[in-house]
Amino acid sequence: MKELLSLVSKIHEKGNRFIIEELKNNGAEGLAPSHGDILVCLYKNGKMTMKDIANCIHRTKPTVTVLVDKLEKLGYLKREASVEDSRSTNIVLTQKGEDFKVIFEKISKELNKMLYKNLSPEESELIEKLLKKILK
Repeated sequence: MKELLSLVSKIHEKGNRFIIEELKNNGAEGLAPSHGDILVCLYKNGKMTMKDIANCIHRTKPTVTVLVDKLEKLGYLKREASVEDSRSTNIVLTQKGEDFKVIFEKISKELNKMLYKNLSPEESELIEKLLKKILK
């Protein structure tokens, strides 16, 4: 019962190792698992401000800035001046970022398959439900 944090940490590490290997196998070297959260937000929402991204991934703005800078340097996204508010900058996917969505979804699907391979659909649903309950 007292192993929960340790087990969650080991699952997280296993997932990250898998993601890093798959990114490398798919020619996406330089990307890290932490970049995935930002890409998911942009895939779902389109253009976003840094503040919106920070809220979306539950990270601080300075952390988001570092992650966005790296994604921009790698060519997956870019900054654009907001037409609605000249003081604001939007983060948008580049064509490379849009094209990466197919690979991203493939890696996500394979990751889920790997993580849930020893669980029944009912067990998979239950574990997610319980973990969400712990997070509340």
